[in-house]
Amino acid sequence: MADERGTALVAEDEAPLRRFMRAALSAQGWRVIEAATLREAMAMLTTHHPDVLLLDLGMPDGDGLDLVRELRGWSGVPVLVISARGREDDKVVALDAGADDYLTKPFGVNELLARMRAICRRAEGAAAQTPVLRVGALEIDQAARLVRREGQELHLTPIEYKLLVLLARHRGRVMTHDQILREVWGPAYAGHAHYVRVHMAELRRKVEVEASRPQLLLTEPGVGYRMRDGEG
Repeated sequence: MADERGTALVAEDEAPLRRFMRAALSAQGWRVIEAATLREAMAMLTTHHPDVLLLDLGMPDGDGLDLVRELRGWSGVPVLVISARGREDDKVVALDAGADDYLTKPFGVNELLARMRAICRRAEGAAAQTPVLRVGALEIDQAARLVRREGQELHLTPIEYKLLVLLARHRGRVMTHDQILREVWGPAYAGHAHYVRVHMAELRRKVEVEASRPQLLLTEPGVGYRMRDGEG
């Protein structure tokens, strides 16, 4: 069947389950590529650039969550975790790590396909609604999760990226410490302003021309931070 939907990477160490998912997805028009280890999965992510990743957590060479965390540093590809770990805590940890959805084994074909459709729709909608943000010499490509300064790519951690995007989306507006904590870390971190200060210092080191004299990411003493609006 022709490749109509895109490429799906199935990262699963159980060969029978990989065959099952390949058959189900191929029948729906997906091009399927496979990986039996995290190392293979990372290699395929960087060379094939799949449109969606179906990831088992219990891989023979490590925990799939480590791959999700690393992946979120440079890619926004939708990730559907498929795991035998069915506890609520396991699901929360996976979603907090950057997974888009969580499917517990055993599962049916219809549920698998429905969840894939949902996360791909969300990804397409986000890409359509979040164009490249430009603030001075800074360019933030939210669809590709890339940040450049004067054309030079900057390597940010997932937290630094989220912090930068939040301030860029609200540039010119003061964001309080608690607002930033809620949006970047979650409601449970309210009151922990030191998290923001530590990561802001690292972000400035990468984004600003001179971190000790920031011209883009400005401090509002005792309140929070603001990204300068315009060329500044």
